[in-house]
Amino acid sequence: MKDNQESQNWDLIIKGHSSLFDLNFSDLWRYRDLLAMFVKRDFVSFYKQTVLGPLWFFIQPIFTTIVFSFVFGNLAGISSDGLPKYLFYLTGITSWNYFSDCLTKTSTVFRDNANIFGKVYFPRLIMPISIVVSNLVRFGVQLLLLICMMIYFYFFPQDGSFEVTTVIFLFPLLVLLMALLGLGIGLIITAMTTKYRDLTFLVTFGVQLLMYATTVIYPLSYAKQKGYSTIVELNPMTGIIEAFRYAFLGKGEFTLGSIGYSILVTLIILFFGIIIFNKTEKNFVDTI
Repeated sequence: MKDNQESQNWDLIIKGHSSLFDLNFSDLWRYRDLLAMFVKRDFVSFYKQTVLGPLWFFIQPIFTTIVFSFVFGNLAGISSDGLPKYLFYLTGITSWNYFSDCLTKTSTVFRDNANIFGKVYFPRLIMPISIVVSNLVRFGVQLLLLICMMIYFYFFPQDGSFEVTTVIFLFPLLVLLMALLGLGIGLIITAMTTKYRDLTFLVTFGVQLLMYATTVIYPLSYAKQKGYSTIVELNPMTGIIEAFRYAFLGKGEFTLGSIGYSILVTLIILFFGIIIFNKTEKNFVDTI
C-alpha cells in the first residue's frame, strides 16, 4: 500500500505556504488558461451593459485632453514645452490612465473576489495580473488615438512641433514599468484593505491627487522653474511619463538616471507588494 502511494505522481499538491517567499510562480503558467478567461471576463463585464461600449476608450481621453488644454493650457497658461497642447496632454493622459487603472482595480482584488477565493483554489496572483493584462486593451486603443492625432498634427501643424525619437524602442519597457508599478502598489493596498476598509475610499481620491505630483499636466522643465521639481522627481511615474513623452514627441527630461530610478523603485514596490499579497492571501477570508 505504501509503495503504491509513493509511485503516484500528482499533478497538483495543495498545501500551506511554508514561508513568505514560497511564491510558486510556476502555478501562474499552469493556470494560464484561467488567466485568459479572467482577462476576457474583465473586458466583457465592464462594457456589457453600456450604450457606447468600447467607444468609451476614445471618449474619456478625448474629453480629458480638451478640458486639460483649456484649463491648464489656455486659462492657467502652463507651458506645454513647445509641443502642440493636445499632443502634450494626451501623451500624459494615455500613460497615466494605464497606470492608474492598474492600481485602482488591483487595489480591490480581495474585496471584489472574496467569494471566489473562499471556494476554489487557484494562484491568487492570477487575478491582479489579469487586471493588468486586460487594461492593455484600453491602453492600446488610447495609444492608437495618440498616433492618429500625431499624424494629424504632422500634416496640419498648429501651436508647436514634435518628432519621434529613438527612445521609442524603449516603449515596451515603459509599458511594463507602468504595469508593474500599478500592480505593486495595488497589491499592497488590497492587502491592507482586508483590515482597513477606509483605504478603499481613499484610493480613487489619492490617485487623482498623485497625478498632480506627476508631469501629466505640466512638463518637468516647468516644475524646475517653479522650484518644486525635487518633489515631482521623487514620483517614479515622472521618469516614465517624461520618457514616454520624449519617445513620441521629442520633448521631455529623459535621462538614464531618471528611468533607472523609476526601474529601481518599481522593482522594490513590486517585490514588497507580492510578499505582502502572499502573506495576506493565507488568511484574508477570516478577516474580510
